[in-house]
Amino acid sequence: MESIFHEKQEGSLCAQHCLNNLLQGEYFSPVELSSIAHQLDEEERMRMAEGGVTSEDYRTFLQQPSGNMDDSGFFSIQVISNALKVWGLELILFNSPEYQRLRINPINERSFICNYKEHWFTVRKLGKQWFNLNSLLTGPELISDTYLALFLAQLQQEGYSIFVVKGDLPDCEADQLLQMVRVQQMQRPKLIGEELAQLKEQRVHKTDLERVFGANEGSGMADQDEEDLRRALALSRQEMDMEDEEADLRRAIQLSMQGSSRNISPDVPQTSGTNLTSEELRKRREAYFEKQQQQVGPPGPSSHLWDRPTTCPGALESSPGDSRSEEDMLQAAMTMSLETVGNDLKTEGKNNSC
Repeated sequence: MESIFHEKQEGSLCAQHCLNNLLQGEYFSPVELSSIAHQLDEEERMRMAEGGVTSEDYRTFLQQPSGNMDDSGFFSIQVISNALKVWGLELILFNSPEYQRLRINPINERSFICNYKEHWFTVRKLGKQWFNLNSLLTGPELISDTYLALFLAQLQQEGYSIFVVKGDLPDCEADQLLQMVRVQQMQRPKLIGEELAQLKEQRVHKTDLERVFGANEGSGMADQDEEDLRRALALSRQEMDMEDEEADLRRAIQLSMQGSSRNISPDVPQTSGTNLTSEELRKRREAYFEKQQQQVGPPGPSSHLWDRPTTCPGALESSPGDSRSEEDMLQAAMTMSLETVGNDLKTEGKNNSC
């Protein structure tokens, strides 16, 4: 199919496309066909002038537009016929009585030119197969030998005028190639208007799909944003809960230490309020350890306040110069306070029993 020359419709230049598809090449241009049309117009004017240039018919003829061409690109059958005479070809009306008396089978001809109103197209045999080379189609259309007669009869019923092209057509590459091979057409070409409408419909469908996908993607992004917001709120709540727990722990330690302050040495300064600094907590622990050591006995020469372990393994002390984290100090303070409260409870129980 690629070797077949096929001009597609441009404007109203169907006569040009018809001739070039018939001859299988760019043989005629609008300028050349216009020149032929002007020549025909001049010949007609000269014939009309023979009846007198002052006659009413002549003046009417001069006022009328050309019958061989117009501004849209249409050319008459006379222009096409004269163009083919350059190549030694002539046109015979297919359904004329003279031709019908010849009883020639259409498949034994070489080509046809079909016209309906202002549209022209070619049906030609290339190699051993027939093709509809209508410029309104997206490509050549294969016509079988058995379908050719039916195809031409159908065109006649639709009002087409059919002309048989008589004479030897110029050689062309497609005719030589198709003499050796036969082609098969899996899908028939569409009309150009149908193809454009189908492409437009596909573009609209594609736009609709992109709009739907875009909406879904936007919805997905909104869902993702909402999920991220939920996670952020959950983390914020967890942080607030941890802060609340830490505040509660601090208040419990302060209340516990204030309740047991009577057992701490009077020499240790007391701090009013509920907010104790880490330095104040350290001083209270030192006072508590000194009191505990005095109850046990004087320390040995090698003993040191900082080296004595506490009663709980989780509350080990380091040298006063070492820095401890606030969390370790809070835990040690809580342990110390709980032990003090426990000792007070035991003392009160003994006094009650006595």
